[in-house]
Amino acid sequence: MSPEPSAAEPSDLAARAAEKHVVVVGGGIGGLVAARECAKVGMRVTLLEAAEDLGGAIRRVDLDGVTVDAGAESYATRGGLVRALVEELGLADRIVVPQAGGAWLAGIPGVGAAPLPAGGILGIPANPFQPDVRRIIGWSGVWRAYLDRVRPPLTIGHQLSLGKLVASRMGAKVRDRLVAPVTTGVYSASPDDVDIDVAAPGLNAALTRVGSLSGAVQTLRDEAAAKAAEAASGARMAAKESAAKTPGAAVEGLSGGMSILVDALVADLVRLGAEVRTGASVRTVHKAEASWAVEVEVTPTDEVPTSIDGADALIAELRAAAVDSVPPVIDEFDADAVIIATPESVARDLLAAAVPALAKTEAATSPEIEIVTLLLDAPELTTIPRGTGVLTVPGSHTAKALTHSTAKWGWVRDAAGTRQIVRVSFGAQGEPAATAALGDDAAADLARREASALLGVVIAPAAVIASHRGRFVQSQPASIIGSGERRSAARAAVEAVPGVAAVGAWLAGTGLAQVIPDARDEADRLRRTLLWD
Repeated sequence: MSPEPSAAEPSDLAARAAEKHVVVVGGGIGGLVAARECAKVGMRVTLLEAAEDLGGAIRRVDLDGVTVDAGAESYATRGGLVRALVEELGLADRIVVPQAGGAWLAGIPGVGAAPLPAGGILGIPANPFQPDVRRIIGWSGVWRAYLDRVRPPLTIGHQLSLGKLVASRMGAKVRDRLVAPVTTGVYSASPDDVDIDVAAPGLNAALTRVGSLSGAVQTLRDEAAAKAAEAASGARMAAKESAAKTPGAAVEGLSGGMSILVDALVADLVRLGAEVRTGASVRTVHKAEASWAVEVEVTPTDEVPTSIDGADALIAELRAAAVDSVPPVIDEFDADAVIIATPESVARDLLAAAVPALAKTEAATSPEIEIVTLLLDAPELTTIPRGTGVLTVPGSHTAKALTHSTAKWGWVRDAAGTRQIVRVSFGAQGEPAATAALGDDAAADLARREASALLGVVIAPAAVIASHRGRFVQSQPASIIGSGERRSAARAAVEAVPGVAAVGAWLAGTGLAQVIPDARDEADRLRRTLLWD
């Protein structure tokens, strides 16, 4: 529990805050939010990021003059906390929602590709006789799924595994052809590893109430529709003020890309007096009497220009030479508190001495995924042949999923003009990215071939104008079975040590809708300890 506030006067608290120094290690979205929360109350904040760019999984890339997201492209609207931060930073006019058009499913045995059925939850259909469902699972799959309606519900306990529940109630075809593509695309995980109570809260309880899984899906959708209608009724005036605030959108993005959120956070940190340093790799964090000592390795490249017109390759060569020839500078910061906002493996290494109990907790397996973004001269894609994106039946294609960005986002379409942009994803839990061992050119060509297969359109090698390859370590989603217990144990170990906090997807769960409120809560816990204890 956080310490209880005392009766200190605001002026006393302001003076006390100004005396405190917080070092934040990691400049991803969690680190930026946590740093801002501390800076907002007047604390001195130093943020250290090992890479040259801030944002973590939020990245931008320039493809032949078109700037687009190379990492996270949107955020979930649930809870409204991400939107609240966006509006707080003055970016409300940038909020956009995806264009109309559903996703497709590719790699269906005997079918090939078809639109992903509407009206389900995590791919589980409310009505297996629905034509778009029947097209994917066939009549044998339909009748097997129908048995769910006549089988008795679980009355003692409940099934934890989403995949096992779906297979036992509605059959393997529903699990493998409808549910698995969704969990692989959304969570990079097999449905058998997904905790149904986390991924679909209330589904088990609804199954017990109504007696069937498909009936439970319909019940939850009806309840959600009723809540949405009530919210829409109460928000009509607000909706009139901004079309971007249309109720019911599951995700939102930012016109110009999600990196605009990073830029705004950094600008606000600077305004609040925080020091933000990139190219600063933290080597150790340890207790030094009454304070914390943070040792940083910095490679000086200040004398190398950051840009020369038409000479990007030369700049890269000069900076690489500087890194090789100039010995690193070791710096040390004294801090009253430290917030670790790095990926799990780095966080565990940095906290090994400061939080020894953390070593006794189980570490999660985090897959490395790759996203290849292609800028294409492909007029045939202007017809949007397969919606805004394509999911794949596991094992049917090398790629995990595809996003047709110029079909999904109006601002991307406007920026690309007559050209098309697609993003192809590789890798999942237990499945290394097929591009991992390839060079950039080979990875781009594989992405082109996969895009051609997934979209059902011939895309010639000459159609590729530019490409970008991004590699990401994906923290284990909160919906994976056992993830909650692992995260709780790790968080408890960190919180037991005064003056230390840790934030990020490995503790909060994946997605900005989980990382941002968690970072705010952890920063609040830490600053209350510093100010009130």
